Amino acid sequence: MPETVNSLPVRRALLSVCDKTGLAELAKFLSEREVEIVSSGGTAAVLREAGIAVQEVSDVTGHPEILGGRVKTLHPSVHGGLLAKRGDPEQEKELLRLGIGLFDLVVVNFYPFTSANRSEDREALIELIDIGGPAMVRAAAKNHESVAVVTSPNQYADLTNEIEREGGTSFDFRRKRAAEAFALTASYDAAVSEWLAADAGIRVPRRQVVAMELDAKLRYGENPHQEAWRYLDMSRRSGEPVRQIQGDPVGYNNLSDAQAALELISEFAREEPACAIFKHGTPCGVAQAGVGEAAFRSALRCDPLSAFGGVISINCKLDEAAASAIAESFFEVIVAPEFSPEAVEALGKKPRMRLLAAEIGDGKRRFEFRQVSGGFLVQERDRRTLDAAELTVATKRQPDSRELDDLLFAWKVAKHAKSNAIVFARDRIAVGIGAGQTSRVDAAEAAKAKWNANSRGGSSESRLAAASDGFFPFADGIEVVAKAGATAIIQPGGSKRDAEAIAAADARGLAMVFTGVRHFRH
Repeated sequence: MPETVNSLPVRRALLSVCDKTGLAELAKFLSEREVEIVSSGGTAAVLREAGIAVQEVSDVTGHPEILGGRVKTLHPSVHGGLLAKRGDPEQEKELLRLGIGLFDLVVVNFYPFTSANRSEDREALIELIDIGGPAMVRAAAKNHESVAVVTSPNQYADLTNEIEREGGTSFDFRRKRAAEAFALTASYDAAVSEWLAADAGIRVPRRQVVAMELDAKLRYGENPHQEAWRYLDMSRRSGEPVRQIQGDPVGYNNLSDAQAALELISEFAREEPACAIFKHGTPCGVAQAGVGEAAFRSALRCDPLSAFGGVISINCKLDEAAASAIAESFFEVIVAPEFSPEAVEALGKKPRMRLLAAEIGDGKRRFEFRQVSGGFLVQERDRRTLDAAELTVATKRQPDSRELDDLLFAWKVAKHAKSNAIVFARDRIAVGIGAGQTSRVDAAEAAKAKWNANSRGGSSESRLAAASDGFFPFADGIEVVAKAGATAIIQPGGSKRDAEAIAAADARGLAMVFTGVRHFRH
Protein backbone atom coordinates (compact mmCIF):
# COMPACT_ATOMS: atom_id res chain seq x y z
CA MET A 1 0.00 0.00 0.00
CA PRO A 2 1.23 3.55 -0.72
CA GLU A 3 2.29 5.76 2.14
CA THR A 4 -0.71 7.88 3.11
CA VAL A 5 0.44 9.51 6.35
CA ASN A 6 4.19 10.09 6.44
CA SER A 7 5.65 12.25 3.74
CA LEU A 8 8.48 11.21 1.45
CA PRO A 9 11.58 13.42 1.55
CA VAL A 10 12.79 15.19 -1.56
CA ARG A 11 16.47 14.39 -2.04
CA ARG A 12 16.82 14.63 -5.81
CA ALA A 13 14.80 16.71 -8.28
CA LEU A 14 14.66 16.92 -12.06
CA LEU A 15 13.89 20.43 -13.37
CA SER A 16 13.29 21.02 -17.08
CA VAL A 17 10.97 23.90 -17.95
CA CYS A 18 10.15 26.08 -20.93
CA ASP A 19 8.38 28.69 -18.81
CA LYS A 20 11.10 30.00 -16.49
CA THR A 21 8.70 31.98 -14.28
CA GLY A 22 9.62 31.42 -10.61
CA LEU A 23 12.27 28.84 -11.56
CA ALA A 24 15.22 30.42 -9.76
CA GLU A 25 13.20 30.99 -6.59
CA LEU A 26 12.00 27.37 -6.55
CA ALA A 27 15.49 25.99 -7.20
CA LYS A 28 16.93 28.18 -4.44
CA PHE A 29 14.30 26.84 -2.04
CA LEU A 30 15.23 23.26 -2.94
CA SER A 31 18.97 23.91 -2.85
CA GLU A 32 18.73 25.40 0.64
CA ARG A 33 17.22 22.06 1.71
CA GLU A 34 20.13 20.15 0.20
CA VAL A 35 18.11 18.78 -2.71
CA GLU A 36 20.30 17.62 -5.61
CA ILE A 37 19.09 19.35 -8.76
CA VAL A 38 19.41 17.81 -12.21
CA SER A 39 18.54 19.91 -15.23
CA SER A 40 19.11 20.38 -18.95
CA GLY A 41 19.75 23.03 -21.57
CA GLY A 42 18.23 26.43 -20.96
CA THR A 43 16.92 25.49 -17.55
CA ALA A 44 20.39 24.60 -16.30
CA ALA A 45 21.79 27.85 -17.74
CA VAL A 46 19.23 29.95 -15.86
CA LEU A 47 19.99 28.13 -12.62
CA ARG A 48 23.76 28.57 -12.97
CA GLU A 49 23.27 32.26 -13.68
CA ALA A 50 21.30 32.43 -10.42
CA GLY A 51 24.23 30.84 -8.58
CA ILE A 52 22.50 27.52 -7.96
CA ALA A 53 24.43 24.26 -8.22
CA VAL A 54 23.00 22.00 -10.91
CA GLN A 55 23.99 18.75 -12.59
CA GLU A 56 23.45 18.48 -16.33
CA VAL A 57 21.20 15.70 -17.64
CA SER A 58 23.99 14.78 -20.07
CA ASP A 59 26.26 14.08 -17.08
CA VAL A 60 23.59 11.77 -15.63
CA THR A 61 23.00 9.90 -18.88
CA GLY A 62 26.64 9.91 -20.01
CA HIS A 63 25.39 11.00 -23.40
CA PRO A 64 25.24 14.49 -24.91
CA GLU A 65 22.06 16.03 -26.27
CA ILE A 66 21.60 15.01 -29.91
CA LEU A 67 19.64 16.05 -32.98
CA GLY A 68 19.76 19.72 -32.12
CA GLY A 69 18.25 19.12 -28.67
CA ARG A 70 15.41 16.90 -29.88
CA VAL A 71 16.72 14.09 -27.66
CA LYS A 72 17.89 15.01 -24.18
CA THR A 73 16.02 13.18 -21.45
CA LEU A 74 14.79 10.09 -23.30
CA HIS A 75 17.24 7.78 -21.57
CA PRO A 76 17.09 4.89 -19.05
CA SER A 77 19.14 6.89 -16.54
CA VAL A 78 16.32 9.44 -16.46
CA HIS A 79 13.23 7.27 -16.85
CA GLY A 80 14.61 4.49 -14.69
CA GLY A 81 14.98 7.00 -11.88
CA LEU A 82 11.39 8.11 -12.42
CA LEU A 83 9.64 4.77 -12.85
CA ALA A 84 11.44 2.48 -10.40
CA LYS A 85 9.30 0.99 -7.63
CA ARG A 86 10.62 1.96 -4.23
CA GLY A 87 11.07 -1.00 -1.91
CA ASP A 88 11.27 -3.55 -4.70
CA PRO A 89 14.54 -5.50 -4.02
CA GLU A 90 15.00 -6.67 -7.60
CA GLN A 91 14.50 -3.22 -9.08
CA GLU A 92 16.77 -1.67 -6.47
CA LYS A 93 19.54 -4.16 -7.37
CA GLU A 94 19.08 -3.37 -11.04
CA LEU A 95 19.34 0.38 -10.44
CA LEU A 96 22.46 -0.14 -8.33
CA ARG A 97 24.06 -2.29 -11.02
CA LEU A 98 23.31 0.30 -13.71
CA GLY A 99 24.27 3.26 -11.55
CA ILE A 100 20.83 4.89 -11.86
CA GLY A 101 19.74 7.29 -9.13
CA LEU A 102 16.14 7.89 -8.04
CA PHE A 103 14.20 11.12 -8.55
CA ASP A 104 11.76 12.24 -5.87
CA LEU A 105 10.47 15.34 -7.67
CA VAL A 106 9.94 16.32 -11.31
CA VAL A 107 9.26 19.93 -12.30
CA VAL A 108 8.47 20.12 -16.01
CA ASN A 109 6.40 22.27 -18.34
CA PHE A 110 6.12 21.98 -22.10
CA TYR A 111 7.09 23.76 -25.28
CA PRO A 112 4.34 26.35 -25.93
CA PHE A 113 2.51 24.56 -28.74
CA THR A 114 -0.93 25.29 -27.26
CA SER A 115 -0.32 29.06 -27.21
CA ALA A 116 1.46 29.24 -30.57
CA ASN A 117 -0.06 31.11 -33.48
CA ARG A 118 -1.50 28.44 -35.79
CA SER A 119 -0.61 30.58 -38.81
CA GLU A 120 3.09 30.11 -38.08
CA ASP A 121 5.32 28.13 -40.41
CA ARG A 122 4.38 24.44 -40.29
CA GLU A 123 7.93 23.32 -39.48
CA ALA A 124 8.11 25.80 -36.62
CA LEU A 125 4.92 24.34 -35.15
CA ILE A 126 6.26 20.82 -35.50
CA GLU A 127 9.32 21.83 -33.46
CA LEU A 128 7.01 23.12 -30.72
CA ILE A 129 5.53 19.64 -30.19
CA ASP A 130 7.15 18.51 -26.94
CA ILE A 131 8.12 14.85 -26.61
CA GLY A 132 10.56 14.55 -23.71
CA GLY A 133 8.56 16.78 -21.37
CA PRO A 134 5.28 14.86 -21.57
CA ALA A 135 7.20 11.57 -21.34
CA MET A 136 8.81 12.63 -18.05
CA VAL A 137 5.54 13.99 -16.69
CA ARG A 138 3.67 10.79 -17.52
CA ALA A 139 6.39 8.64 -15.99
CA ALA A 140 6.45 10.62 -12.74
CA ALA A 141 2.64 10.75 -12.58
CA LYS A 142 2.38 7.00 -13.11
CA ASN A 143 4.81 6.46 -10.23
CA HIS A 144 3.15 9.01 -7.95
CA GLU A 145 3.38 6.61 -5.02
CA SER A 146 7.01 7.68 -4.87
CA VAL A 147 7.49 10.70 -7.14
CA ALA A 148 5.90 14.17 -7.04
CA VAL A 149 5.29 15.95 -10.34
CA VAL A 150 4.70 19.69 -10.76
CA THR A 151 3.78 21.06 -14.18
CA SER A 152 3.13 24.78 -13.77
CA PRO A 153 4.62 27.79 -11.97
CA ASN A 154 1.15 28.19 -10.47
CA GLN A 155 1.83 25.02 -8.45
CA TYR A 156 5.21 26.11 -7.03
CA ALA A 157 3.71 27.76 -3.95
CA ASP A 158 1.72 24.61 -3.16
CA LEU A 159 4.89 22.55 -3.50
CA THR A 160 7.03 24.73 -1.24
CA ASN A 161 4.25 24.98 1.35
CA GLU A 162 3.89 21.20 1.27
CA ILE A 163 7.60 20.61 1.82
CA GLU A 164 7.77 23.19 4.62
CA ARG A 165 4.73 21.74 6.35
CA GLU A 166 5.34 18.02 5.78
CA GLY A 167 9.11 17.85 5.43
CA GLY A 168 8.53 16.30 1.99
CA THR A 169 5.53 15.37 -0.15
CA SER A 170 2.51 13.45 1.11
CA PHE A 171 0.74 10.77 -0.90
CA ASP A 172 -2.35 12.97 -1.16
CA PHE A 173 -0.27 15.80 -2.64
CA ARG A 174 1.43 13.48 -5.13
CA ARG A 175 -1.84 11.85 -6.16
CA LYS A 176 -3.55 15.19 -6.84
CA ARG A 177 -0.59 16.49 -8.84
CA ALA A 178 -0.54 13.25 -10.84
CA ALA A 179 -4.19 13.70 -11.79
CA GLU A 180 -3.45 17.25 -12.93
CA ALA A 181 -0.40 16.03 -14.85
CA PHE A 182 -2.31 13.46 -16.87
CA ALA A 183 -5.02 16.04 -17.61
CA LEU A 184 -2.28 18.36 -18.89
CA THR A 185 -0.70 15.77 -21.18
CA ALA A 186 -4.13 14.78 -22.48
CA SER A 187 -5.06 18.38 -23.30
CA TYR A 188 -1.65 19.02 -24.87
CA ASP A 189 -1.99 15.97 -27.10
CA ALA A 190 -5.55 17.03 -27.96
CA ALA A 191 -4.28 20.40 -29.21
CA VAL A 192 -1.63 18.72 -31.35
CA SER A 193 -4.15 16.21 -32.70
CA GLU A 194 -6.64 18.94 -33.60
CA TRP A 195 -4.01 20.95 -35.46
CA LEU A 196 -2.72 17.92 -37.35
CA ALA A 197 -6.27 16.90 -38.32
CA ALA A 198 -6.94 20.38 -39.70
CA ASP A 199 -3.56 20.37 -41.46
CA ALA A 200 -4.46 17.03 -43.05
CA GLY A 201 -7.89 18.25 -44.12
CA ILE A 202 -9.75 15.85 -41.83
CA ARG A 203 -13.16 17.47 -41.40
CA VAL A 204 -14.63 15.02 -38.87
CA PRO A 205 -11.91 13.29 -36.81
CA ARG A 206 -12.56 9.71 -35.75
CA ARG A 207 -11.75 10.74 -32.18
CA GLN A 208 -12.32 14.18 -30.69
CA VAL A 209 -11.00 15.37 -27.35
CA VAL A 210 -12.43 18.52 -25.81
CA ALA A 211 -9.64 20.02 -23.72
CA MET A 212 -10.81 22.43 -21.03
CA GLU A 213 -9.20 24.30 -18.16
CA LEU A 214 -11.03 25.44 -15.05
CA ASP A 215 -11.40 29.20 -15.11
CA ALA A 216 -13.83 30.12 -12.33
CA LYS A 217 -16.53 28.88 -10.01
CA LEU A 218 -19.85 30.43 -10.95
CA ARG A 219 -22.38 31.88 -8.57
CA TYR A 220 -24.56 28.79 -9.08
CA GLY A 221 -26.00 26.64 -11.86
CA GLU A 222 -29.40 26.76 -13.54
CA ASN A 223 -30.84 26.73 -10.00
CA PRO A 224 -29.33 27.89 -6.69
CA HIS A 225 -28.98 24.30 -5.42
CA GLN A 226 -26.74 23.38 -8.39
CA GLU A 227 -23.03 24.18 -8.34
CA ALA A 228 -21.45 25.34 -11.59
CA TRP A 229 -18.05 26.24 -13.00
CA ARG A 230 -16.72 27.89 -16.12
CA TYR A 231 -14.05 26.07 -18.11
CA LEU A 232 -12.06 27.61 -20.94
CA ASP A 233 -11.76 25.75 -24.23
CA MET A 234 -8.05 25.11 -24.64
CA SER A 235 -8.35 23.62 -28.13
CA ARG A 236 -8.98 26.95 -29.85
CA ARG A 237 -12.38 25.87 -31.12
CA SER A 238 -13.91 28.88 -29.38
CA GLY A 239 -13.32 32.60 -29.31
CA GLU A 240 -11.92 34.63 -26.45
CA PRO A 241 -13.72 34.31 -23.10
CA VAL A 242 -15.89 37.19 -21.95
CA ARG A 243 -14.30 39.80 -19.70
CA GLN A 244 -16.34 41.12 -16.77
CA ILE A 245 -16.09 44.87 -16.18
CA GLN A 246 -18.49 45.34 -13.29
CA GLY A 247 -21.24 43.70 -11.29
CA ASP A 248 -22.08 40.67 -9.20
CA PRO A 249 -20.42 37.32 -9.93
CA VAL A 250 -21.88 35.72 -13.03
CA GLY A 251 -23.98 32.58 -12.90
CA TYR A 252 -24.52 29.70 -15.30
CA ASN A 253 -27.76 31.19 -16.68
CA ASN A 254 -26.13 34.61 -17.13
CA LEU A 255 -23.40 33.18 -19.34
CA SER A 256 -25.76 30.85 -21.20
CA ASP A 257 -28.13 33.69 -22.07
CA ALA A 258 -25.22 36.00 -22.90
CA GLN A 259 -23.87 33.44 -25.38
CA ALA A 260 -27.29 33.01 -27.00
CA ALA A 261 -27.71 36.77 -27.29
CA LEU A 262 -24.23 37.17 -28.77
CA GLU A 263 -24.97 34.57 -31.40
CA LEU A 264 -28.12 36.36 -32.48
CA ILE A 265 -26.61 39.84 -32.85
CA SER A 266 -23.68 38.33 -34.71
CA GLU A 267 -26.18 37.80 -37.55
CA PHE A 268 -26.17 41.56 -38.14
CA ALA A 269 -23.40 43.66 -39.65
CA ARG A 270 -21.75 45.99 -37.15
CA GLU A 271 -22.27 48.95 -39.47
CA GLU A 272 -25.79 49.32 -38.08
CA PRO A 273 -26.36 48.79 -34.36
CA ALA A 274 -28.47 45.81 -33.35
CA CYS A 275 -29.74 44.95 -29.90
CA ALA A 276 -31.17 41.69 -28.54
CA ILE A 277 -32.78 41.05 -25.17
CA PHE A 278 -32.83 37.44 -23.97
CA LYS A 279 -34.67 35.65 -21.21
CA HIS A 280 -34.32 31.93 -20.46
CA GLY A 281 -32.39 31.22 -23.63
CA THR A 282 -34.77 32.84 -26.11
CA PRO A 283 -35.15 36.41 -27.42
CA CYS A 284 -37.92 38.62 -26.10
CA GLY A 285 -36.84 41.70 -28.05
CA VAL A 286 -34.63 42.41 -31.08
CA ALA A 287 -34.13 45.53 -33.18
CA GLN A 288 -31.82 47.29 -35.61
CA ALA A 289 -31.55 51.07 -35.68
CA GLY A 290 -29.19 53.88 -36.56
CA VAL A 291 -27.78 54.25 -33.04
CA GLY A 292 -27.44 51.95 -30.04
CA GLU A 293 -29.97 53.77 -27.87
CA ALA A 294 -32.69 53.52 -30.54
CA ALA A 295 -31.92 49.84 -31.10
CA PHE A 296 -32.26 49.15 -27.37
CA ARG A 297 -35.49 51.13 -26.91
CA SER A 298 -37.07 49.47 -29.95
CA ALA A 299 -36.03 46.00 -28.77
CA LEU A 300 -37.46 46.71 -25.31
CA ARG A 301 -40.88 47.66 -26.72
CA CYS A 302 -41.41 44.12 -28.05
CA ASP A 303 -41.98 42.69 -24.57
CA PRO A 304 -40.92 44.98 -21.71
CA LEU A 305 -42.49 42.72 -19.10
CA SER A 306 -40.41 39.70 -20.09
CA ALA A 307 -37.32 41.84 -20.65
CA PHE A 308 -37.12 42.84 -16.99
CA GLY A 309 -34.11 41.14 -15.44
CA GLY A 310 -32.98 39.79 -18.81
CA VAL A 311 -29.72 39.85 -20.73
CA ILE A 312 -28.98 42.58 -23.26
CA SER A 313 -26.48 42.23 -26.09
CA ILE A 314 -25.50 44.94 -28.53
CA ASN A 315 -23.18 44.59 -31.51
CA CYS A 316 -21.43 47.96 -31.24
CA LYS A 317 -19.57 49.99 -28.65
CA LEU A 318 -22.01 50.85 -25.88
CA ASP A 319 -22.09 54.63 -25.50
CA GLU A 320 -23.41 56.87 -22.75
CA ALA A 321 -26.83 57.44 -24.36
CA ALA A 322 -27.56 53.72 -24.70
CA ALA A 323 -26.18 53.02 -21.22
CA SER A 324 -28.37 55.72 -19.65
CA ALA A 325 -31.44 54.25 -21.36
CA ILE A 326 -30.57 50.77 -20.10
CA ALA A 327 -30.04 52.11 -16.57
CA GLU A 328 -33.68 53.21 -16.45
CA SER A 329 -34.66 49.61 -15.74
CA PHE A 330 -33.08 46.47 -14.30
CA PHE A 331 -31.19 43.90 -16.35
CA GLU A 332 -28.97 41.08 -15.16
CA VAL A 333 -26.28 41.35 -17.83
CA ILE A 334 -25.16 43.74 -20.56
CA VAL A 335 -22.89 42.29 -23.26
CA ALA A 336 -21.08 44.43 -25.82
CA PRO A 337 -17.78 44.33 -27.71
CA GLU A 338 -16.67 47.35 -25.68
CA PHE A 339 -17.99 50.02 -23.32
CA SER A 340 -17.16 53.71 -23.40
CA PRO A 341 -15.89 55.18 -20.09
CA GLU A 342 -19.06 57.29 -19.95
CA ALA A 343 -21.21 54.17 -20.39
CA VAL A 344 -19.41 52.40 -17.56
CA GLU A 345 -19.95 55.44 -15.37
CA ALA A 346 -23.66 55.60 -16.23
CA LEU A 347 -24.16 51.90 -15.53
CA GLY A 348 -22.09 52.21 -12.37
CA LYS A 349 -25.26 53.53 -10.77
CA LYS A 350 -26.46 49.93 -11.03
CA PRO A 351 -23.48 48.25 -9.34
CA ARG A 352 -25.05 44.78 -9.36
CA MET A 353 -25.58 44.86 -13.12
CA ARG A 354 -22.97 42.68 -14.83
CA LEU A 355 -21.10 44.27 -17.73
CA LEU A 356 -19.39 41.75 -20.01
CA ALA A 357 -17.08 42.62 -22.89
CA ALA A 358 -17.06 39.92 -25.57
CA GLU A 359 -16.09 39.54 -29.20
CA ILE A 360 -18.92 39.59 -31.73
CA GLY A 361 -18.98 36.86 -34.33
CA ASP A 362 -17.62 33.68 -32.75
CA GLY A 363 -16.35 32.22 -35.99
CA LYS A 364 -13.86 29.86 -34.34
CA ARG A 365 -16.44 27.67 -32.65
CA ARG A 366 -17.27 25.05 -35.26
CA PHE A 367 -19.01 22.34 -33.24
CA GLU A 368 -21.60 22.23 -30.49
CA PHE A 369 -21.55 19.55 -27.80
CA ARG A 370 -24.40 18.31 -25.64
CA GLN A 371 -23.98 15.56 -23.10
CA VAL A 372 -26.43 12.66 -23.16
CA SER A 373 -26.49 9.33 -21.41
CA GLY A 374 -23.40 7.41 -22.45
CA GLY A 375 -21.79 10.12 -24.54
CA PHE A 376 -22.22 13.38 -26.40
CA LEU A 377 -24.28 14.70 -29.28
CA VAL A 378 -22.04 16.73 -31.59
CA GLN A 379 -23.21 18.94 -34.42
CA GLU A 380 -21.88 21.73 -36.56
CA ARG A 381 -23.02 25.17 -35.51
CA ASP A 382 -25.94 26.56 -37.48
CA ARG A 383 -24.05 29.11 -39.54
CA ARG A 384 -26.48 29.07 -42.47
CA THR A 385 -27.28 32.55 -43.72
CA LEU A 386 -29.90 33.62 -46.22
CA ASP A 387 -30.28 36.37 -48.77
CA ALA A 388 -33.19 37.47 -50.91
CA ALA A 389 -31.92 35.68 -54.03
CA GLU A 390 -32.39 32.29 -52.34
CA LEU A 391 -36.09 32.82 -51.60
CA THR A 392 -38.88 31.21 -53.58
CA VAL A 393 -42.15 33.13 -53.78
CA ALA A 394 -44.91 30.55 -53.25
CA THR A 395 -47.99 32.81 -53.45
CA LYS A 396 -49.63 34.89 -56.14
CA ARG A 397 -48.54 38.10 -54.45
CA GLN A 398 -44.87 38.90 -54.10
CA PRO A 399 -43.58 40.77 -51.02
CA ASP A 400 -42.66 44.40 -51.66
CA SER A 401 -39.15 45.63 -50.84
CA ARG A 402 -40.02 46.75 -47.29
CA GLU A 403 -41.80 43.49 -46.53
CA LEU A 404 -38.84 41.57 -47.89
CA ASP A 405 -36.45 43.50 -45.67
CA ASP A 406 -38.57 42.72 -42.61
CA LEU A 407 -38.97 39.07 -43.61
CA LEU A 408 -35.19 38.59 -43.69
CA PHE A 409 -34.87 40.36 -40.34
CA ALA A 410 -37.60 38.22 -38.75
CA TRP A 411 -35.96 35.10 -40.17
CA LYS A 412 -32.70 35.90 -38.36
CA VAL A 413 -34.56 36.32 -35.09
CA ALA A 414 -36.57 33.11 -35.54
CA LYS A 415 -33.32 31.23 -36.13
CA HIS A 416 -32.28 31.99 -32.55
CA ALA A 417 -35.64 31.61 -30.82
CA LYS A 418 -36.50 28.31 -29.16
CA SER A 419 -38.61 26.00 -31.33
CA ASN A 420 -41.38 26.12 -32.19
CA ALA A 421 -41.03 29.82 -32.98
CA ILE A 422 -43.02 32.54 -34.73
CA VAL A 423 -41.69 36.10 -35.02
CA PHE A 424 -43.54 39.24 -36.15
CA ALA A 425 -41.44 42.18 -37.35
CA ARG A 426 -41.80 45.64 -38.78
CA ASP A 427 -39.09 48.15 -39.71
CA ARG A 428 -36.42 45.65 -38.56
CA ILE A 429 -37.95 45.51 -35.10
CA ALA A 430 -39.34 42.34 -33.56
CA VAL A 431 -42.84 43.25 -32.37
CA GLY A 432 -44.07 39.83 -31.28
CA ILE A 433 -42.17 36.62 -30.48
CA GLY A 434 -43.75 33.28 -29.65
CA ALA A 435 -41.12 30.67 -28.85
CA GLY A 436 -40.53 27.37 -27.08
CA GLN A 437 -44.01 26.02 -27.84
CA THR A 438 -44.90 22.41 -28.52
CA SER A 439 -47.11 23.31 -31.50
CA ARG A 440 -46.68 25.92 -34.21
CA VAL A 441 -50.23 27.18 -33.69
CA ASP A 442 -49.45 27.83 -30.03
CA ALA A 443 -46.28 29.69 -31.07
CA ALA A 444 -48.34 31.80 -33.48
CA GLU A 445 -50.92 32.54 -30.79
CA ALA A 446 -48.17 33.55 -28.34
CA ALA A 447 -46.57 35.88 -30.91
CA LYS A 448 -49.98 37.33 -31.71
CA ALA A 449 -50.64 38.01 -28.02
CA LYS A 450 -47.30 39.81 -27.65
CA TRP A 451 -48.01 41.83 -30.80
CA ASN A 452 -51.46 42.82 -29.58
CA ALA A 453 -49.96 43.96 -26.25
CA ASN A 454 -47.13 45.78 -27.98
CA SER A 455 -47.16 49.57 -27.91
CA ARG A 456 -46.89 49.56 -31.72
CA GLY A 457 -49.93 47.34 -32.03
CA GLY A 458 -52.22 50.26 -32.64
CA SER A 459 -50.22 51.61 -35.57
CA SER A 460 -52.14 52.36 -38.78
CA GLU A 461 -49.32 50.77 -40.78
CA SER A 462 -50.72 47.62 -42.36
CA ARG A 463 -47.37 46.00 -43.23
CA LEU A 464 -46.29 43.20 -40.90
CA ALA A 465 -43.83 40.36 -41.57
CA ALA A 466 -44.01 36.93 -39.93
CA ALA A 467 -41.29 34.27 -39.75
CA SER A 468 -41.63 30.61 -38.81
CA ASP A 469 -38.54 28.57 -37.93
CA GLY A 470 -40.17 25.41 -39.38
CA PHE A 471 -42.81 24.74 -41.99
CA PHE A 472 -46.54 25.06 -41.30
CA PRO A 473 -47.86 21.49 -41.21
CA PHE A 474 -51.46 22.73 -41.51
CA ALA A 475 -53.20 25.88 -42.70
CA ASP A 476 -54.39 26.72 -39.16
CA GLY A 477 -51.05 28.37 -38.35
CA ILE A 478 -51.37 30.59 -41.43
CA GLU A 479 -54.84 31.61 -40.27
CA VAL A 480 -53.58 32.68 -36.81
CA VAL A 481 -50.74 34.66 -38.36
CA ALA A 482 -53.14 36.33 -40.80
CA LYS A 483 -55.57 37.26 -38.02
CA ALA A 484 -52.69 38.93 -36.20
CA GLY A 485 -52.31 41.26 -39.20
CA ALA A 486 -49.39 39.70 -41.03
CA THR A 487 -49.10 40.71 -44.67
CA ALA A 488 -46.07 38.58 -45.57
CA ILE A 489 -44.72 35.26 -44.30
CA ILE A 490 -41.33 33.58 -44.52
CA GLN A 491 -41.10 29.86 -43.79
CA PRO A 492 -39.01 26.84 -44.86
CA GLY A 493 -41.71 25.08 -46.87
CA GLY A 494 -41.40 21.37 -47.49
CA SER A 495 -44.59 20.14 -45.84
CA LYS A 496 -46.72 17.67 -47.77
CA ARG A 497 -49.54 20.15 -47.11
CA ASP A 498 -47.71 23.17 -48.53
CA ALA A 499 -50.51 23.55 -51.08
CA GLU A 500 -53.02 24.11 -48.26
CA ALA A 501 -50.79 26.74 -46.66
CA ILE A 502 -50.30 28.50 -50.00
CA ALA A 503 -54.05 28.47 -50.69
CA ALA A 504 -54.75 29.92 -47.22
CA ALA A 505 -52.22 32.70 -47.83
CA ASP A 506 -53.58 33.45 -51.32
CA ALA A 507 -57.14 33.60 -49.97
CA ARG A 508 -56.05 36.39 -47.62
CA GLY A 509 -53.86 38.25 -50.09
CA LEU A 510 -50.66 37.42 -48.22
CA ALA A 511 -47.22 37.15 -49.74
CA MET A 512 -45.38 34.01 -48.68
CA VAL A 513 -41.82 32.96 -49.46
CA PHE A 514 -40.07 29.63 -48.90
CA THR A 515 -36.46 29.41 -47.72
CA GLY A 516 -35.85 25.70 -48.26
CA VAL A 517 -34.02 25.57 -44.92
CA ARG A 518 -35.26 25.36 -41.34
CA HIS A 519 -33.73 26.54 -38.05
CA PHE A 520 -34.94 24.38 -35.17
CA ARG A 521 -33.31 25.34 -31.86
CA HIS A 522 -33.71 23.01 -28.89
